[in-house]
Amino acid sequence: MQERNEATNTPKAEALASLGVAAAAQAIGKGEISSESYASALLQRARDHAGLNAFITIDEDAVLEAARKADKAIASGATGPLLGVPVAIKDSYLTEGLRSTIGLSTLNRFVPDHDADAVQAIKDGGGIVFGKNNLVEMSFGLTGHNETYGQAKNPHNVDYVSGGSSGGGGVSVAARIVPAALGGDTIGSIRVPASFCGVVGFKPTTGRWPRSGVAPISHTLDTTGVFARSVEDCILIDRVVTRDETPDSHVHSDLKGVTLAYAPHQYLELVSPEVAARFNEAIRQLRDAGATVVEVDLGRDFSSRALSATWNIFFRETKASVEKFIRQNNIPTTFDDIVDGLKPGLKNAWTQLVLPGGPGYISDEVYNAALLGERGEIKRRYAQAFLSTGAKALILPTTPVPAPMIGQEDKILLGGQEMSQLVIANNTVPASAAGLPGISLPMGLSDKGLPIGLELDGPFGRDRALLYVARRVEAVLGTLSAPI
Repeated sequence: MQERNEATNTPKAEALASLGVAAAAQAIGKGEISSESYASALLQRARDHAGLNAFITIDEDAVLEAARKADKAIASGATGPLLGVPVAIKDSYLTEGLRSTIGLSTLNRFVPDHDADAVQAIKDGGGIVFGKNNLVEMSFGLTGHNETYGQAKNPHNVDYVSGGSSGGGGVSVAARIVPAALGGDTIGSIRVPASFCGVVGFKPTTGRWPRSGVAPISHTLDTTGVFARSVEDCILIDRVVTRDETPDSHVHSDLKGVTLAYAPHQYLELVSPEVAARFNEAIRQLRDAGATVVEVDLGRDFSSRALSATWNIFFRETKASVEKFIRQNNIPTTFDDIVDGLKPGLKNAWTQLVLPGGPGYISDEVYNAALLGERGEIKRRYAQAFLSTGAKALILPTTPVPAPMIGQEDKILLGGQEMSQLVIANNTVPASAAGLPGISLPMGLSDKGLPIGLELDGPFGRDRALLYVARRVEAVLGTLSAPI
């Protein structure tokens, strides 16, 4: 860990950095603190913890200028749900006037002339773009390693990975550098870092949040989403990004009368003993709080079908999706240049699986079977599970293990076997395949002090209902204190 700078980590500065989105917005709006003082405290924290590699780009002058403008607007009577609150942005999102690399060295000087739609929504809500979070190149990876911009490090222990691909977002929120960060999730790229870093990570129903101006992997699976330190803050960001100000009619009640389901044959048979133990303890806590927790079986072939279908869609759609993004947004590169600039392991994977003619390239027949057949079957089984149980959410361990140590990402021991980092996404993949909304909450720490995440998946399109249930679950399980 980095040593604390006592001159800058004053009680006031630490109190400011600990504010969440809603609390900061309220304090700024009431004039209890200024946006400039809040932004200054966060910028100092970003400098103090630069070794975490949470960011690729921060324009401090622009952040402070935007904060001063917010303060002047508030003094003139302006209001907004995020007015004066800084939010970090994954560097796969285009940001007007601020470098957007997509994690590539070949785009290290690219400054877009327009914002991604979700970024524009944040700005329209009064939010300030704090900086661009570190990510795996082209969002292809689950551990947070970037060859050019460095490994995003877990703030609970810097010897461990952050998760990916949106690793910098999870790190920056957990480390109290920002109260929230926009990320992207195709197979788990928000939920995995949220689990590893001990924050809340929300993946909306696929297509519900705008995706224009965000570097893609798969047009079928991609979704934008958010990291925050509470479900309440995710609800606020969700309202802003979807521009849906429907008031919250749900009282902050307990879990009595709420049914939750879990599927042990699909989500517990290949997890580490401490993850299984923590999950079982979470079930006990939820039952003690009044929830009805019922077991459901999604079918013995459910996990294998979800994994094969998702990976076949994932790899087959990458080339066409990236080429369309380059063309529509005037990105100063080509697909071939991107491939040439990838780190060796990733370039090899693309050569085999993404490029036509590669030995593992997905054929039309296999792709269509995955897209039209297997994916539909996964959706059907989820829908049947929700219908038969009346469950508001399916609960599961977000990841089968806590964060692995840096350098050991492809030596994960599960079930007596050594596995690659791909196993990290085993539990997050099925909801991605079906396009369901999912949210990861912290449910405790491992013996080594590393966070363990609980995922709640909801019925398709029932995002707000899922968020409201997650808020009640969070009230039982609690949140984690600042790691640094």
